[in-house]
Amino acid sequence: MASNADEREAPGCRPEDPREMMKQSWLNDVLPLTACWLVVSSASAVDFENDIRPILRDRCVSCHGPLRQEGDLRLDAGKLILDGGTHAVVVPGQSAASELLRRVRSDDPDVRMPPEGNRISADQIRLLETWIDDGAEIPDEEAVAAPVERHWAFQPIRRPDVPVLNDVEQPVNPIDAFIFARRQSEGLLIPPRAAAEVLLRRVFLDLIGLPPTIAEQDQFSETQNLDQVIADLLQRPEYGERWARHWLDVARYADSNGYERDAEKPFVWRYRDYVIQALNDDKPFDRFVLEQIAGDELPDRSVESWIATGFLRLGHWDDEPADPRTDRYDQLDDIVSTTGQAFLGLTIGCARCHDHKFEPLTAADYYSMVAVFQPLVRPQDGRTERTIPIDGTDVYAWQETSGQPPETFLLKRGSVTNPGPRVFPAVPQILTKAQPEFPSAAVLNDHHHSEGATSRRRLTFARWLVALENPLTARVIVNRIWQQHFGEGLVTTANDFGLMGAPPTHPELLDWLAHWLMHDAGWSLKKLHTLILTSRSWQSVKTADSVIRYRRLEVEAIRDSMLAVSGQLNAQHFGPAMKPPIPQAAIEANTDKERIWQASDDREASRRSIYAFVKRGLIVPMFETLDLADTVSSCAKRQVTTVAPQALCLFNGRLTQQQAGHFAAMLRQQAGDDLREQILLAFRTALCRRPSESELARMQAFLKAESLEELCRVILNLNEFVYPE
Repeated sequence: MASNADEREAPGCRPEDPREMMKQSWLNDVLPLTACWLVVSSASAVDFENDIRPILRDRCVSCHGPLRQEGDLRLDAGKLILDGGTHAVVVPGQSAASELLRRVRSDDPDVRMPPEGNRISADQIRLLETWIDDGAEIPDEEAVAAPVERHWAFQPIRRPDVPVLNDVEQPVNPIDAFIFARRQSEGLLIPPRAAAEVLLRRVFLDLIGLPPTIAEQDQFSETQNLDQVIADLLQRPEYGERWARHWLDVARYADSNGYERDAEKPFVWRYRDYVIQALNDDKPFDRFVLEQIAGDELPDRSVESWIATGFLRLGHWDDEPADPRTDRYDQLDDIVSTTGQAFLGLTIGCARCHDHKFEPLTAADYYSMVAVFQPLVRPQDGRTERTIPIDGTDVYAWQETSGQPPETFLLKRGSVTNPGPRVFPAVPQILTKAQPEFPSAAVLNDHHHSEGATSRRRLTFARWLVALENPLTARVIVNRIWQQHFGEGLVTTANDFGLMGAPPTHPELLDWLAHWLMHDAGWSLKKLHTLILTSRSWQSVKTADSVIRYRRLEVEAIRDSMLAVSGQLNAQHFGPAMKPPIPQAAIEANTDKERIWQASDDREASRRSIYAFVKRGLIVPMFETLDLADTVSSCAKRQVTTVAPQALCLFNGRLTQQQAGHFAAMLRQQAGDDLREQILLAFRTALCRRPSESELARMQAFLKAESLEELCRVILNLNEFVYPE
């Protein structure tokens, strides 16, 4: 098989080289077999699922699928292709007579398909041709996507019946009835309840992000009343500090603007404090939504409700944009996109430049939501942000300066230089049969003369968000709460309930909870916490097939737990952000060393992590290494990575070494010089349990060679410390 070219001597490799001889032998033996395989492969039938559907999905379905059907044609299922809509585009056995082939082959811009982008490749066209000529066979049992209006998340929330279990005592908690009924249908056993000491630490870390003290452990060992523990924890101020952080992730909270100057947002911490206090007060979630979208437009507005609208201004901001007009729409896009994801679980931001490719959300829907927020004006003086003085406190928020809103136009391809038709405030069409009544021009004219006049567009929109008829808001928040308790949501894509999002694992349970939250619990999140935490499902042991998932604690809970067990946690609540120390290496690597903050003193820097200053351009290295949420856009769920720098950070970091020293000093003070008592106290304080005899023996041997500080550093690095159990 060798040609003259093959026989030429390559540099550095002589023909007599044994390696070259082996290579030639392999080629002589294998190439004929490969050629034979290629002949057989080309003659084999083309498979619709493996060969044809991927082509159609990637190149055709965005215009000819369940979402939209250009020319009344759907190409997302073989059955629909052969039906052909208003005309047949595939003639089985006759590729030459098939309109589909004519279109993909054509060079005529008025005929070719797809009309934009790269052409379908020659290899892909040959696959289509072979498939048609072979008879255009399709799977016998092919699933066809339902019309988009029948998508589960767009259906009204209805309360399903609670399942009745077979051969077991009916659980008191409805959550267990739904979960256990599924397990029974799948032939799975109902998992046992976890040990009491495990549940105690689990519920403390879950609700307040701190481990129970020894006194709290002793009290629980006497009563064994976990329900009372749950009730008590929900009344502690630490509950709001723990759960506010989850909402701040969704709200893309940070203390600075990002971009080149990354200036500090003035008094933005008041919004963080608002969230903490709202959760501690168990502010009904529907009111929580109203205040964040339209707190300044409420009839009973207050400083507190005005502060809540800081939600709309939390995004990153360029104080010196290259194109101010485009930047204005970038800011509005941040509001619309975050609002859509946070409250509706929809990626409406993808419709800024064109109709959403995969969701029933049009560019008109998007710009109608832009019109809702268009009246807002950002208080600023050139490159300096300004606050709004409300009754003597400084409020970081947008404001409406007139009751007469500016006009809004659909921007073709998202370009400010290419306006299309005028649009008016509205909610996405797919979500409602009747649009809410936004104030008319006549009403606005009357309202314009009153004090504090606004367009009231946001208030109308916010009231629709929390209306009982809205199919999404209650489902989305129930799923977020479930995700934090169980490690994974009933819908695993917490910011995406659309067609491209994951379907719910337990749709009936999700709807039961959403309906219950609105109608029975009065939108009380504390009641929802209680229902979940008192369920056998949440209290069960963690297994591979259990509904509760293993996950590492967030960086805030790890840091706060270190401070708590060392006795150094500063329990001061609220107020301006504290500024943790930054390692010198991080300072040297920063491009703008002059803008790195002066670190707070040790006492101030020992406050809970939710009060730590979050600078978008310089995240505290420990926070960044241990997967702090993205601060640019709404974070549905934090990543949990496992990389080497995390181990180095936790073992060698300044915080760990510092707290290990404090922890050791506390052990010496309380246990004296008795090594056994020091170890017992260390385990109960940090891990909320007693060591086994083998652990005790190993630790005693360790202390004979190393210091108590080193033992404390080891304990603070155990998996058992950085995981709930």
